[in-house]
Amino acid sequence: MGFLIARTLRRETVLAGMGLALPEVLARLAGRVALVGNARSLAERAYGAEIDAADLVIRINRAPMPAVGSHGARTDVLALAVGISAQQLDALDPAMVLWMSHKRKRLPWHVARRAGFALPPVEGFARLKAALGAKPTTGVIMIDLLARSAASAVTLYGFDFFASQSLTGSRTALQVPHDFPGERGFVQALMARDARFTLRA
Repeated sequence: MGFLIARTLRRETVLAGMGLALPEVLARLAGRVALVGNARSLAERAYGAEIDAADLVIRINRAPMPAVGSHGARTDVLALAVGISAQQLDALDPAMVLWMSHKRKRLPWHVARRAGFALPPVEGFARLKAALGAKPTTGVIMIDLLARSAASAVTLYGFDFFASQSLTGSRTALQVPHDFPGERGFVQALMARDARFTLRA
């Protein structure tokens, strides 16, 4: 009941207190990180073994993995901003689940009660929205979080900024509330100033 009240009233401190604090999250995002996006074009690549060889594998939302050869098999961290069933979450079995959405009312109880749950501050979403002039994707919010983390290297897979659409839907770039050219520019600027980041085409 306390969770439902806190979620309904958007009591950020209470919800965040249910999980890991931000410094702990940033400390856990360490070593060589593979951040796997959901672009359809990744299914045409053979990065699976490379992804699974990373120290930490982070996937986004429902984490589609059509083939081990292209996507790998591990999920250490799930960056989540959409609904997911308890069964799907158990199948992925991430050690850490980050609720990235600013819509706290949509946070499921089975996510919040899971060991390794964390609620990154909503300020990150607001800052990116102001910089991009549009709602940031879960992927770019995660990239921004990794830029402040203990990661020694971050390789981005499955990020083509909607050139091939998403594996999890049929909408076009014009049907979603994101600025993909702006996000591409954001990532390119980050790579130019932070040598830890690499984008795999």
